[in-house]
Parts: sequence; C-alpha cells; structure tokens
Amino acid sequence: MNWDQVQGKWKQVKGSVKTRWGKLTDDDLDVIAGQRDQLVGRIQERYGIAKDDAQRQVDEWNRTLDKENEYQREKNLEKKAS
Repeated sequence: MNWDQVQGKWKQVKGSVKTRWGKLTDDDLDVIAGQRDQLVGRIQERYGIAKDDAQRQVDEWNRTLDKENEYQREKNLEKKAS
C-alpha cells in the first residue's frame, strides 16, 4: 500500500498501528494523522531507537498491510464467485 493510501485510510489502520506499537498513545495517533515522518519520529521517541530502525519497522508494517489487503481482496472475490 503506498503511503497516500495509508493516509487516506488512517482511521482504519490506526488500530493496526496501535497493535504494532502499543506505546503510542491515542494523542500520538491523532498528531501523526497518517504522516509517515510523524509516525517514524514518534516510534523513535517512544521506543528510544534510531531513525533507521524506526523506518525499517514502518516499512515492514506497511508490507503486512499489503498482505492483509490482498488476502481480503481474495476472500471478497471468492464470496462473489460462490
């Protein structure tokens, strides 16, 4: 999922962000508002990690979103076919 899509679906993906990075508060998520650089910065702050590590985590998380979306598309196609 490209980052524009993440921004557009921020309300839907906030739960996934909260699950992945539990130290982020609801206020953090509101400030981040789908902005990648804000997410990376908040992860750095809350977890005390380097920017590169935070960016890597965000990239990995984004790839999992792609996999989840692909799975959902396949399920929807199967339902339509039945």
